[in-house]
This record gives sequence, structure tokens and C-alpha cells, in this order.
Amino acid sequence: MKTRLFAALLAAFALTAIAQQPTQFQDTSMLKPPAGAKVAVVEFEDLECPACANAAPIVHRAVEQYHIPLVRYDFPLKAHVWSFDAAVYARWMQEKVNPSVADQYRAAVFANQMSIASKDDLAHATRKFLADRKIQMPFQVDPTGALANKVRADYALGEKLGIQHTPTIVVVTQNHYDELTGDPNQIYGKIEAALAATRSSTSPVKKSATKK
Repeated sequence: MKTRLFAALLAAFALTAIAQQPTQFQDTSMLKPPAGAKVAVVEFEDLECPACANAAPIVHRAVEQYHIPLVRYDFPLKAHVWSFDAAVYARWMQEKVNPSVADQYRAAVFANQMSIASKDDLAHATRKFLADRKIQMPFQVDPTGALANKVRADYALGEKLGIQHTPTIVVVTQNHYDELTGDPNQIYGKIEAALAATRSSTSPVKKSATKK
């Protein structure tokens, strides 16, 4: 019994840690901040991924602290049962309700992952989440499939980039990118380094004095 418990604890730890090995990115042209920003965080996440649930609040606190944008992509792993549907629900809230509500929903799904075992569980949790906020959930959230196509487009972008795991979190500038591996709290140091690099690159060049 103790052996099995220890094995379960080890497995849980493995699931909540970001992959130790850096991603072998295939196309880094997309690893840039959005227009008007010097530094940003690019994140590929899966709402059913325990490591994503562990990293998400840390990432959000960091981007809020440093006032930099978070560029988030959905990358629902094919082995997961309900993560694709959760991404579609989140997209619906993002576009049809309110971006803040969508962020709250993602956080709520991460916080309640252990109680969601199926698509039916997810639908029930989503209806309750919306009802608690007095928001009516339509009979069909994505009748045309447009939102699902946007999630698929995110996934295809991740495949083009070479994403192999979730979360994949990268601090980016116009000329550099730095992926998080291991402890997600390292994001603070990486953001500070990126900000320092952008400040130094924009500092005026001092001219050396010339003799007359």
C-alpha cells in the first residue's frame, strides 16, 4: 500500500512539473511579442493538463506584475478526453460573453480538474459556472463549428512550431526567446532578463570624445 501511494505521489509530481527538456522549435517566426509590446509571454496550454493547472496562476501573476501581454494558444492533447470541448467553451465566453469571464472559466476548470472525468462532467461544471454568474448557456455553444476551428488552428500552429508538451511557456522579445523548463516560478527571472535586454538595446549609444 505504501509503495503504491509513493508511486502515485511521484506520478502526481511528474504531471505538475513543466517538461525539463527544452522544445526543439521548428519555426520561431511566431515567437514574437504582439505589436506595440517589447516583451510578452507565449503559452500553449491544455485545460485538462495538471502541469498547466499548476503553472497558469503563476504565469498570470507574472504578466500582471510586469504589465506585459500573455499570448495564449489552446493545445488540447489528443489523449485527453474533454480538453478540446473545454477550449471551445472558453472561446465562446471569450468572444460572446466577456474575456474576463473566459479567464475566470479557465482558472475554474484548472482548479476543478480532479472532479472532471468526462465530457458530461465538464458540461455540468460549465453550466454551473455560468449559472453562478447569471449567464445563460445556449443549447449549442458552437453551432457552426467556427470556435472549434479556431481551437484546431491553434493546435496546428503549435504543431508547426514543434510543440510536444503542455504547458509550453516562452518569454519572448523581438530578437530572443527563452522557454521555461522545470519550475514555472522561473518566469519572473526570465521576464526581468528580457526587460533588461530590451532596455539596454534601446539605450542611446554614447559617443566617444574626440580631440580637436
